[in-house]
Amino acid sequence: MGMTDIYRALGDPTRRKILSMLKQGNRTQKEIVEAFQISQPAIKKHLKILLDEKIISESMSGKYRIYSLNRHTLKSSYNEMLEYIGELLDDQLIRLKDYVEKGEERDEEH
Repeated sequence: MGMTDIYRALGDPTRRKILSMLKQGNRTQKEIVEAFQISQPAIKKHLKILLDEKIISESMSGKYRIYSLNRHTLKSSYNEMLEYIGELLDDQLIRLKDYVEKGEERDEEH
């Protein structure tokens, strides 16, 4: 899978909730921490993973860290994932198509 390990990024419910929050708009680190019942260091670890995978971006506004969703990375990861799944299914879909078409030929003969 390309540069981003989307599975690592999305594999945790806390990270998925952070991404859902950022989908609504940019958030400060404080706002993200306050949305969870877990410690700030734990949240910072999750944010670091999302940053490492380039799923989110971080900027400074005065003394605040602002996080935002990196839609471009998400979009290309999504496309890569669809392509990958498509390749896995290709053989099955081709077999299914052949099966259905042969079935239709059988029906026409009757």
